[in-house]
Amino acid sequence: MYALLYSITKWLESTGWATIIRTTRIYPFIQLIHFSGLSLWLGTNITVDLRLLGVGRKGQTAAQLSDALFAWNWIGFSVVVLGGFLLYSGIGSTYLVNTAFRYKLGLFVPLALAWHIVVQRKASTWGRESDTPAVAKLGGLVEILLWLCVVTAAVEIPNY
Repeated sequence: MYALLYSITKWLESTGWATIIRTTRIYPFIQLIHFSGLSLWLGTNITVDLRLLGVGRKGQTAAQLSDALFAWNWIGFSVVVLGGFLLYSGIGSTYLVNTAFRYKLGLFVPLALAWHIVVQRKASTWGRESDTPAVAKLGGLVEILLWLCVVTAAVEIPNY
């Protein structure tokens, strides 16, 4: 499996756009795009999670808030994926051996994303009333903690 991933990574690094990313000063701008998308993605996630926990405007249920932020949430996700792909394509072989990166992308992101989808689907039923059930509060808290793990692993990438 690692050999296949390494081969794909080396191919990505040999593409024209990856060479531009690696040899010019564009890398920080791509990081800015990636981090901006991450801010939008996490901001909308955490806003709904906090509403499930009972924080926020009481006039709007968690279900209404989730519906209102749905498009922004997935726009942020798309920007994160695009920026992350471009960052990886430039210097993927250095990321591939990075322990923090492997934890981030191999464990925390899939787990947090799967949990997010569950919470997002359940928010429409959990969050109909202003007083959310305990399971909804637990779901929101777990999602916040999982995204905190993703961000912590991302911050640690330069240290490995």
